[in-house]
Amino acid sequence: MSHHDCCEHEHHHEHHGGQRQLWMIAATVILLVGAVIVEKNTELSTWQLLLVYLVPYFLIATGTLKEAAEGVVHGNPFNEYLLMSVATIGALTIGFLPGAETEFPEAVFVMLFFQIGELFEGYAEGKSRDSIAHLMDIRPDTARLADQEETVHPEQVPMGAVIEIRPGEKVPLDGVIINGASTLNTMALTGESVPCEVTEGDEVISGCINMSGVLRVRTTKTFGESTVSKIIHLVEDASEHKSQSEAFITKFARIYTPIVVSLAIAIAIIPTLLGGFFATWLYRALMFLVVSCPCALVISVPLTFFGGIGCASRKGVLVKGANFLDILSKVDTVVFDKTGTLTYGRFAVEAVHPDICDENQLLHLAAHVEHFSNHPIGTALRDAFPDEATDGCVVSSVEEVAGKGIRAKVDDKVICVGNTKMMEWVGAQWHDCDNDTGTIIHVAIDGTYAGHIVINDVVKSDSKEAIARLKALGVKKTIMLTGDRKDVAHRVAQKLGIDEYHAELLPTDKVTIIEEKLFSDTLSPVSIAFVGDGINDAPVLARADVGIAMGGLGSDAAIESADVVLMDDQPSKIATAILIARRTLSIARQNIWFAIGVKALVLILATFGLATMWLAVFADVGVTILAVLNAMRALGVDNEK
Repeated sequence: MSHHDCCEHEHHHEHHGGQRQLWMIAATVILLVGAVIVEKNTELSTWQLLLVYLVPYFLIATGTLKEAAEGVVHGNPFNEYLLMSVATIGALTIGFLPGAETEFPEAVFVMLFFQIGELFEGYAEGKSRDSIAHLMDIRPDTARLADQEETVHPEQVPMGAVIEIRPGEKVPLDGVIINGASTLNTMALTGESVPCEVTEGDEVISGCINMSGVLRVRTTKTFGESTVSKIIHLVEDASEHKSQSEAFITKFARIYTPIVVSLAIAIAIIPTLLGGFFATWLYRALMFLVVSCPCALVISVPLTFFGGIGCASRKGVLVKGANFLDILSKVDTVVFDKTGTLTYGRFAVEAVHPDICDENQLLHLAAHVEHFSNHPIGTALRDAFPDEATDGCVVSSVEEVAGKGIRAKVDDKVICVGNTKMMEWVGAQWHDCDNDTGTIIHVAIDGTYAGHIVINDVVKSDSKEAIARLKALGVKKTIMLTGDRKDVAHRVAQKLGIDEYHAELLPTDKVTIIEEKLFSDTLSPVSIAFVGDGINDAPVLARADVGIAMGGLGSDAAIESADVVLMDDQPSKIATAILIARRTLSIARQNIWFAIGVKALVLILATFGLATMWLAVFADVGVTILAVLNAMRALGVDNEK
């Protein structure tokens, strides 16, 4: 079975597991309602009532009881499953003591609510879980040795061999071009939309797509050491080093469970050994267990987290698990990818600087020359002059000059549009752009330099707001990492108010920078969120404390590797997510301390026989209701506050 098939099988299994749990919950509710009706309308003995309630109890509790038993067998008994098992079994048995009321419905209801919480947790954590097989799309499957028609697997190509890469093929191994010129689509690796022009002597990296000319490349690395293999390896291994926070209830249960169970046993046995009446102290011990029933925590704490997750989802933020809210609330450094995250990854004309004609004429000629081009720059030029297709000009003799640009005849003029190499090729006296940074497109008319056009990636409309809101929330530092040129990175960082930027990076460089930030100060550790959108961002998304991916336009691999997904691609939602996480954690802590405080007080009273069963029920059910009502506030966190 292939990796992809395995993942489909697991997804299929999870889907049907969730359906089974839903059917179990539905069946339990029906049986529980029937049991309550039977109890209210007939005179049944305690044993008969127990048998009636055991049917829904075992239907819903089997998994929890099994988890508790496995914990005991594997030497880790003190978890929430044992806590639930002991408390509910205690509630089922307390009715058999002389003078005690039955607590059968409570036992089943507590277990039912626990299972519903488990179901929601499984749904939230698995909402966006897909196979990282999507990442394999960038892994080249074949390599063509020079002067051979047959292809081989890239693993069979030794270092130093000469390979041939034809238009439309992926670059299978890292190397240096020894013959040919072309344009490479590097978006899968660098995340940058503008294709990279390469010629003899230039280095190429695996995973790029050759768009035009035939290239001959001498390999400098084996397949296992190539860039694309390293990216995939980083994604597969980075999760092992991820900083994880356990959910509050799991942390607390490790301390709470052994203490409660030990105290209950002590209450039943020690006074009896000292001459006390066993039935009295056993009753107090069981009442102690009823009071200590963890439903207030088991229900309200997960409900708080899932309320926060639900609120975030309504705001367009998908959080993959409650523990990521915990981490997100502590974030003090936010690191951004540029293209597709802070910018649209869509290019547009930003400025036109003519030398011998007006702006409109320069754009008009450039758009005509790029009429047949599917290059992003050609699209940007045509979009800037939409009338070029209907103004009656005749375009002929269109010629693409590899590594330089395009030459064409517009009416009776020869127009050359391209880079500085194109200008030098036709003898035009070009000059740099002094006012703007970006991709500079030079234009020559009949061999005379006519001016240049500045094209830039369009900054998202809410990127500046995103940085401002993060700083207002107290985020200490914002950083931008990009594979783009330094001048472009500087322009974007300055425009948005970003504190620090690093340019001309490969994915492995981004991971290195993140790790340097994580471990640079052991006395004052930072908590880092990384925001990205492309396959190239998958390793660093997985390596950061919390990875945030753009979901609408982001790659499948980035979404899989991330812990939080912004479904509408708006970076301003990062501040919303942090605010929701902080509020959710605050509510969860309120519930924990309230439940512990009330229960501790009533437990002390129960130990000395000063608490009645009514007070015990309040300490259990009443506290639960109040905690749940407080938890419901997490569903309505106002992100504007």
